[in-house]
Amino acid sequence: MANALSYSIKGLKACYKHEEAFRQELFLLIPLLPLGLWFGETPVERAMLVGCLWMVPIVELLNSAIEANVDRVGLERHELSGRAKDIASAAVLTSILFVVTTWGLILLPKWL
Repeated sequence: MANALSYSIKGLKACYKHEEAFRQELFLLIPLLPLGLWFGETPVERAMLVGCLWMVPIVELLNSAIEANVDRVGLERHELSGRAKDIASAAVLTSILFVVTTWGLILLPKWL
């Protein structure tokens, strides 16, 4: 178990070091997490507001892993390599849209 934890920490550090998008998402996560806890009126709302925020860096980690693997296999352009990277990038975009939708559905009715 200690080895698994050390590998996970190593992966987080590598992603932070090499992936600008991951750093940007973490910098947004830091102020938004407490806001999600504050804006949520019920435990379920808090879980939704905070949980969907955590999805973005999780998906970014997976996206970065896919991109690193594709690049390791070969740097020449290939349709399937491009497709894999595009689909992984679309997953990140979808997770961000999930945050916007969740926050909008929970918070807009309170402010309108």
